Amino acid sequence: MSSPRTVAFHTLGCKLNFSETSTLARSLEEAGYAKVRQEERPDVFVLNTCSVTENADKECRRHVRRFLSINPDAFIAVVGCYAQLKPDEIVSIPGVDLVLGANEKFDLATHIDQRIASAHHGQPGPKGEAIHSPIKDLKHFVPSYNTNDRTRTFLKVQDGCDYFCSFCTIPLARGRSRSATIAETIKQVEAIAAAGVKEIVLTGVNTGDFGKGHDQDFLQLTEALDEVEGIDRFRISSIEPNLCHDGVIDLVAGSKRFAPHFHMPLQSGSDVILQRMRRRYDTALYAERVARIKERMPHACIGVDVITGTPGETDDEFLRTHEYLRSIPVDYLHVFTYSERANTTAVRMDESVPMETRRERTRQLRVLSNKLQRAFYQRHLGTTRNVLFEAEENEGRMLGFTDNYLRVTMPYDPKLVNRITPVELNHIDGEGHIIGRIAQHESANCVIS
Repeated sequence: MSSPRTVAFHTLGCKLNFSETSTLARSLEEAGYAKVRQEERPDVFVLNTCSVTENADKECRRHVRRFLSINPDAFIAVVGCYAQLKPDEIVSIPGVDLVLGANEKFDLATHIDQRIASAHHGQPGPKGEAIHSPIKDLKHFVPSYNTNDRTRTFLKVQDGCDYFCSFCTIPLARGRSRSATIAETIKQVEAIAAAGVKEIVLTGVNTGDFGKGHDQDFLQLTEALDEVEGIDRFRISSIEPNLCHDGVIDLVAGSKRFAPHFHMPLQSGSDVILQRMRRRYDTALYAERVARIKERMPHACIGVDVITGTPGETDDEFLRTHEYLRSIPVDYLHVFTYSERANTTAVRMDESVPMETRRERTRQLRVLSNKLQRAFYQRHLGTTRNVLFEAEENEGRMLGFTDNYLRVTMPYDPKLVNRITPVELNHIDGEGHIIGRIAQHESANCVIS
């Protein structure tokens, strides 16, 4: 009896991609493949790509070359957003055997088997094959979650987007907004809870748009999840400010399980630029949402996505963004440098910003982010918060996160792994982590599991 084919995965991009890679891995294992590490010379490599990544083509080629250096005879399949957008470009890369679009990727095992069987039977054909369909044909939702971390799981509750912002290719790569029902989502949550996971991060392309086509909405989902036993924490990975309404904020504020942590994309602090981006809010609404969160939860953490250097962003518009971010009580920034994307409105706009200017603006906002995060951490020193510790040991220490997203480090103790533990937050170390210790009224034998 021959041994099963082995497969290894590499994922680029967002949390959504990581959750989908885990689902693809489970489907291949169910089809008889054995998942291994990349360095173990697998028979098959699967690359899950991202279209947001700058220089996506170079990234893709670099990883294909690396796979071939590990095993020159490996079968290489490429999936993900970039595979939907540029399938013919990818299949021309030497060494790529199969490219699958968004509508085909979840049938990965079948397509690989068919391709390998054709090669074994000597059937003529191109070196590589791209199988994809128009994104408008993509209607179904495939739930996904990652399983490689018992502490925290990313659960895809929504996919696609109807917003068509001027700079973004995601609707072209992932299709229209869609999701499962609340009942179907709860089944996924119950399966994750049965595996011993303590925290679920709800993720999607436009997570707050959950429920399209089912006459349901994101608030109803959060209300239902708040009653599910077995999960200690839910965290919302990202939510658009126009969808982060009072109902959602109030639910989190009074929740048994939802973490006081909001990540709301802003993209620009200039209303002129927001209009050019075709965003569905202005700076006044964004500031109102931030104020509402902090009013209900002063301890809440608020993260912000910002893009620098979009067409038309003058020095004055950038300074307006910088000043705006200093004027509202947000706690960290995810800063992205704008890069042109084919088939978007922004790529056809005038007033392109030189790349060196874009990168300098990114640098300035990342400096600001470090200051905002440091101030947020300092405000919590001397308090006690519950921390969920991770399994990884690094030079005798372990890391974990509070409910409001403070990163805490302590001496490694295996009894604390995957347990929520009250920790006193003492001071900040040289790496920017908070040094903690078990709260004095608690002990390592008396943690909250």
